[in-house]
Amino acid sequence: MLPGAYLAFKKDKTAYYRSSITFQNKHISLGSFPSEQQAHQAYLEASRLLSDFSTTIDDIFSLPTILSFDKAISLLNFRDNHIYFKNPIYLRNNYFVYYLSPSEELKFDIDDLFYYSSHKIMRRQGHLFVNDYGMQIGILSRYGIKNYAVRNRDYYFANDDSSDFRYSNIIIVNRYYGVTKMTSHNACSYKVQIHINGNYTVGCYQQEEEAAIAYNKAVDLAKKAGIDKNFQTNYIEGYSPREYADVYSRIKLSRKFLNYLKGICAT
Repeated sequence: MLPGAYLAFKKDKTAYYRSSITFQNKHISLGSFPSEQQAHQAYLEASRLLSDFSTTIDDIFSLPTILSFDKAISLLNFRDNHIYFKNPIYLRNNYFVYYLSPSEELKFDIDDLFYYSSHKIMRRQGHLFVNDYGMQIGILSRYGIKNYAVRNRDYYFANDDSSDFRYSNIIIVNRYYGVTKMTSHNACSYKVQIHINGNYTVGCYQQEEEAAIAYNKAVDLAKKAGIDKNFQTNYIEGYSPREYADVYSRIKLSRKFLNYLKGICAT
């Protein structure tokens, strides 16, 4: 058997070949191949990548290789940074890059390294997500950005690079359901709207947390009026139950919205 190639069999007894390599006392699987020669070729390419420092991370995008793109990235990172990841991660100075493809790379803070070394990033209809305990979790949710959020309205990238997911680059404008930050005459306030049959304005508030609680109160009153809709509600961090109840009880909602609910109750 050629070096690095190992014969294996599928459940239906079909033969195939596995390839692997040992580097710095770590055994690394290189993948499965239909022929012994291809498995051997993968071994030779891996050996060359791990030993030839003249081949850099930037070179790998143009080199023809039988190895998968993800595997080539993992090998180069192991060679250069002495840490092996199954996912296509390459460590940089104070951050890391996750390669979706040769032309797509995502930047993350080192704080997220453990998470993304064990969670594979996927894309569907333009949305980036990982599978976590059987659920599809959007990448943006890790920053507190809701699924309905709109870029450049509810959040934006400080350097305008939507592939840069470092925390300092993601600026959240609107954190809560139904709450929109409004800026006029250098004074900032928060407008609250609830969607029933169209958007109804609940009120305008000076504090974001008060606006979030006002939205929750509007949802409670809407349900009490008989509006059967699966409303999302806000969780406000840093408020004790008593503090929340105090704000909830004194917060005022627009008269127009309250009259609308009365009209529903009367029908």
